[in-house]
Amino acid sequence: MVITAEMAAQALRQVDLPASVLEVQPPGGRTLVNFETNFYTGAEEFERTVRLLGQRVDLRIWPASFEWRFGDGTTSRTSEPGAPYPDLQVTHSYLRKGAVAAAVDTTYEADFRVNGGPWAPVAGTVTIPGVAVGLDVVTATPTLTGYR
Repeated sequence: MVITAEMAAQALRQVDLPASVLEVQPPGGRTLVNFETNFYTGAEEFERTVRLLGQRVDLRIWPASFEWRFGDGTTSRTSEPGAPYPDLQVTHSYLRKGAVAAAVDTTYEADFRVNGGPWAPVAGTVTIPGVAVGLDVVTATPTLTGYR
């Protein structure tokens, strides 16, 4: 029997795909209102091998897109995982103070090959929800101080 792209998609849904770990800058779980808070995650291509109908099926899997949920009702979708400071790629400014729970969901795409044959695209994608990270959005009051 021939392994189809749809069969490979079913196999992809059975693979333990990792949830992306959200990193937030500034660190420490606090940020300021009207401040460009930076978000990023580490996500890379990887391979898994499964057996379908007695045949070896290799899956080449990569994160294709990221859905950033900032916890205040706003979202953003990118094809990049963001980057740490100073390479700000995914930022968000909160407009109000309060506690939020930000997360990043990762959508994976894949190619497959049967018994070492040529690569072909898997039909469809799989989205893995990220674990929310608590963030306290605070206000700051500037204070003028003198020099001694």
